[in-house]
Amino acid sequence: MIFAIEEINRSDSLLPNVSIGYKIYDTCGSRLSSMSATMALMNGHVITAEDRCNGQSPVHAIIGETESSTTVILARNTGPFKIPVVSALAQIVKHFGWSWVGAVNSDNDYGNNGMTIFLKAAQEEGICVEYSVKFYRTETEKLKKVVDTIKKGTAKVIVAFLSHFEMGNLLDELSIENITDLQVIGVEAWITAKSLITPSSFRVLGGSLGFAVRKINIEGFADYIIKEFWDTAFSCSQKEGNSSQYAINCSQFQDLLALKNYKEDVLEQSYSSNVYKAVYAVAHSLHIMLNCKERSGCENGVTIPPHKVVEALKNVHFTTKMGDYVWFDSTGAVVAQYEVVNWQQDSVGSVQFKPVGYYDASLPPDQRFVLNTDNIIWAGRQLEKPNSVCSESCPPGTRKATQKGRPVCCYDCIPCAEGEISNETDSINCKQCPGEYWSNAEKNNCVFKAIEFLSFTEVMGIVLVFFSLFGVGLTMLVAILFYSKKDTPIVKANNSELSFLLLFSLTLCFLCSLTFIGRPTEWSCMLCHTVFGITFVLCISCVLGKTIVVLMAFKATRPGSNVMKWFGPAQQRLSALAFTVIQVLICVLWLTLSPPLPHKNMNYYKEKIILECSLGSTIGFSAVLGYIGLLAVLCFILAFLAHALPDNFNEAKFITFSMLIFCAVWITFIPAYISSPGKFTVAVEIFAILASSFGLLFCIFAPKCYIILCKPEQNTKQHMMGKYQLKPY
Repeated sequence: MIFAIEEINRSDSLLPNVSIGYKIYDTCGSRLSSMSATMALMNGHVITAEDRCNGQSPVHAIIGETESSTTVILARNTGPFKIPVVSALAQIVKHFGWSWVGAVNSDNDYGNNGMTIFLKAAQEEGICVEYSVKFYRTETEKLKKVVDTIKKGTAKVIVAFLSHFEMGNLLDELSIENITDLQVIGVEAWITAKSLITPSSFRVLGGSLGFAVRKINIEGFADYIIKEFWDTAFSCSQKEGNSSQYAINCSQFQDLLALKNYKEDVLEQSYSSNVYKAVYAVAHSLHIMLNCKERSGCENGVTIPPHKVVEALKNVHFTTKMGDYVWFDSTGAVVAQYEVVNWQQDSVGSVQFKPVGYYDASLPPDQRFVLNTDNIIWAGRQLEKPNSVCSESCPPGTRKATQKGRPVCCYDCIPCAEGEISNETDSINCKQCPGEYWSNAEKNNCVFKAIEFLSFTEVMGIVLVFFSLFGVGLTMLVAILFYSKKDTPIVKANNSELSFLLLFSLTLCFLCSLTFIGRPTEWSCMLCHTVFGITFVLCISCVLGKTIVVLMAFKATRPGSNVMKWFGPAQQRLSALAFTVIQVLICVLWLTLSPPLPHKNMNYYKEKIILECSLGSTIGFSAVLGYIGLLAVLCFILAFLAHALPDNFNEAKFITFSMLIFCAVWITFIPAYISSPGKFTVAVEIFAILASSFGLLFCIFAPKCYIILCKPEQNTKQHMMGKYQLKPY
């Protein structure tokens, strides 16, 4: 400070005819001494118990000391008297992504106020503080309690608002307790406003070692001071063209010349550099207020109230001899410009300071902080940045759920529900996938829902196709057998024309089940239901015709009866055709008004889409089934009436049993069809078609095939007629 003031007083351009005086007090690191010194500066003399503050002092600005705790006392006392203070504040915790930290501060105005501001800022930035403890440099027991709290905590980073002395005490105690995995971020020199104070550097200390932040361009200041020192303290500067004279002048300083360029303690020059700039800032402020001109000098008799200095400081812009540009914003604060320095310990235990980045508040927000993390050595000599979080980040596919009674940084990672995703780390909520999409297994992306339908390639489809084709093959074998034995009594006695028509309709029934398998399309949906309805009516019509034939055949045995001429082969074919035409008309009406079409059913399953054939008109489908049921019930009643007629081979008994199976299958089909999910609905319908078709095939034709193949001796007219003579038809 004295060096800067004397340099200004020798200057012809800055305050040319004005000399600056100064008073220096030593606070001895004591808050009480700081307050006493501040009062003395403001009153012009040392204050005793009997003195009163009169606020009269020639002091226009106060350069505070490097430690911020005493600076706070100074600012509080100078505030009412409006003596300006230069302020600066830096924060670095957020940049490193530490959301779970401990906090330690000095139990004084600096530490308490600094911690209050930090806690508020931390809350705004989403940083959680696990604990906040404090101690004073003389409180040894309290320091041990602080260390115990740190040991019990889970935070790997500690933010400390401590003086140099207290920081040393804390680090020593941590070393004694063998706590080496903590990263201690020490914010030293928290600068207040309202008094012209050295804008001290913002420090970051790491564990016993770590990294620090110091004012930029300290080396330039050191170079300047060293040259000035050698040129003024020693008459040993080389003159142009006079090397012999240089040797004579410098020979007496031979032992000291080796230290001329020594700058290993450059870090400590940060305080001197700031003091140097602060003094020059005051000088430039006074230069403005005194209307100084380089040739004419400054105005005389101008009274400068101390609080006016703050206003003048806002207009100060100057560049130091080291090249540092100094200016103040509208609040009277200087722009924060810091160099990030890593404290690294070498093999012999000495500390080396390695620059790893910088912070410059004058740059755009996205360019202010630059850090080369590759060169940082962290606490415990680790190369990787410590991770200090209460809970690890929730990966995509999960969401954060705050733990009850704990800070917001402590949370559980809850997997997203089915159909929901989160594709970002630390998502607060899971998003619902849109209609035709579903969450993948990792719950981090929406994918198309699986489309389900009964296909030919799956096991169930293959089994149903097998039984369908097996039924077709079996029916064709029966037809071939009947055709080869068409002239035998058993084939002729059971109306061969209706038998072949029934076998043809059963073949269609087996084949129509195949139309239900495969991906539903517009044509397949209309085809499967209509073919099913028409073929089954044709089949039941044939069975009904055979039942009527049996009844009329026995009535025809009575003398004088000619009933068979009214229901001969032509009438039988016509009746089957008429019953079938009615079903065709019902199907045409159904397809015209509201046909069955492919439909994506997303209601039954959330995770997949059921591709099915919607019925279109439920009434239409009910009419088709109802008509089949009506014919089946009518056939059953007639067959039941004829089952007791005397005959060695009464076909009515087998028709009754076949209709009983048919009705049982389709009665149980309705609830099974309604309750079956997805493709099983189609499988149930196919099963009903196949079961009823096999029932008709076996009940009606199996006994005849047995007689033809195994009991050919019973395939005679006499055996078929028994004791009753059947009138041929």
